[in-house]
Amino acid sequence: MTSHNVFRDGLFDGQVALITGGGSGIGRGIADVLASLGAHVVLASRKQERVEQAAAEIRAAGGRASGVAVDVREQERVQRTIADVQREHGRIDLLVNNAAGNFYAPSESLSANAWKSVIEIDLYGTFFCSQAVLPVMRAQGGGVIINISMTLHYRGWPLMAHASAAKAGIDALTRTLALEWARDRVRVNAIAPGPIPTEGVKKAFAPPPSADGAVDVFAQERAMDDYAKRMIPLRRFGSPEDIANMVAYLASPAGAWITGAIMVVDGGEWLAKPPLPK
Repeated sequence: MTSHNVFRDGLFDGQVALITGGGSGIGRGIADVLASLGAHVVLASRKQERVEQAAAEIRAAGGRASGVAVDVREQERVQRTIADVQREHGRIDLLVNNAAGNFYAPSESLSANAWKSVIEIDLYGTFFCSQAVLPVMRAQGGGVIINISMTLHYRGWPLMAHASAAKAGIDALTRTLALEWARDRVRVNAIAPGPIPTEGVKKAFAPPPSADGAVDVFAQERAMDDYAKRMIPLRRFGSPEDIANMVAYLASPAGAWITGAIMVVDGGEWLAKPPLPK
């Protein structure tokens, strides 16, 4: 299923969408769908080469895209980047706060720098980008901000204290900004994805490497398939497009009366309350 089976062509013609962490994974999937629906997508990442390559691929597929380098932890840099995007494109209709830095680590040995890094990328970055784009959206008569959260903090998740704390903060921030900025016709919502087979997720399912460092890809796929059948009611992992379709819905006129919502897109995983991971 592609976005064109769900949404009309040209849904976002003339609109500009800024996507942090847009060079790969969920962010890239969001960019692909929005571009296919007519938006000019601006991909933001710390690595200029990554977003430039992704933007070139989107253009080759017939979409409109460009890339910018920014570290969302740096407030002044974020402000300059937002100003540059507005100056170049005249507007920013949609901001997707997708940049994240997550990894598994025992809480008892989590270093101050590791804790700080994830909190700053996930939570600080979401706030800095949202705060910087507000004047742009206010001046143009409104806009949409969509934050990418997660479901892990709904039940607690060992080895992810830093990410769980940051994403819980994003949920609270989403609701607060939705109330504050509704008067400016800026809608603020969040999407909480379940397991999406990005590189980080695949690594978590990888068996120990062999003596030569090789990973048994077939064993990894079997482990992921087993997890999906046992733990996810809809019996499959999600895809970046599953999340992208929810972004498109919330950003479209169909979502015009939705703000402050946390939309869970996880195949029912968190409701099933799976046992603690090993």
